[in-house]
Amino acid sequence: MTKSFSRRAFFGTAAAAAAWTSISRVSRAEPASPAAPPGAPLKLGVASYSMRKLPLDKALEMAKTLGVKYMTFKDVHIPRTDPPEATRALRAKIEAAGITIMGGGTITLPNDPVAIKKDFEYAKNAGFPLIFVAPDPAALDTIEQMAKTYDIKVAIHNHGPEDKHWPRPQDAYAAVKSRDKRLGLCIDIGHTLRTGTDPVQACREARDRLYDMHVKDLAVKTDKDSQVEVGRGVIDFPSLFKTLVAIGYQGQVGLEYEIKENDPLPGMIESIAYMRGVLAAITT
Repeated sequence: MTKSFSRRAFFGTAAAAAAWTSISRVSRAEPASPAAPPGAPLKLGVASYSMRKLPLDKALEMAKTLGVKYMTFKDVHIPRTDPPEATRALRAKIEAAGITIMGGGTITLPNDPVAIKKDFEYAKNAGFPLIFVAPDPAALDTIEQMAKTYDIKVAIHNHGPEDKHWPRPQDAYAAVKSRDKRLGLCIDIGHTLRTGTDPVQACREARDRLYDMHVKDLAVKTDKDSQVEVGRGVIDFPSLFKTLVAIGYQGQVGLEYEIKENDPLPGMIESIAYMRGVLAAITT
């Protein structure tokens, strides 16, 4: 048995035990609130896209069950078409539920100053300190100016081999590294892996502009449709979390659970439990 396998097996066993305890609580209709490791140096949270088939109230209830207080929000939960007062009301509801709003997106930004300004107004009303975006490269000058005007960070989200502009984190980093510090990256580790890029190395290379992260796991590193619960796939989470701690990463480590969309809670519980188990192990 190799050291690598032993380490993965150890973390997997610990996480499975934690997940089973949590799932058992849910099955008894009791809230499962596994605590984050004391003094945890990483903000483990959830991207609301994980609950995209569910209304906001249910998503917030699930966050409570998961014991998370950090979230980013998709516009299915905070609609971009709502008037400003409705957007501010949803923000108040989320904050009243004990959730720290870490950002929102993914927002597609065309090369259209009027549309871009509208999305920044939306972000301001929603209380987003950050938006993760899929921008037209030609729009970056306007985006940079709006980021300064509204003092909102903008993180380019890489979407893997299918993304003609930003397949890898390094592609986005090259575009923002000489721009205002408000422009940075949201690294999706699953999409990163599918390009043949090591997510851990990408985090090291982009550490000064890494502002958000989407976490998923893959059973096959090149297959988009092979997503599994975090800890069951091929991504090396101990190395990833060690690197994030070492570089002083301050953004959300956000679970983006894209499978089993009609009943995501059991898999999300297992994934968050694994993430907490890894974080606890590397920080004790």
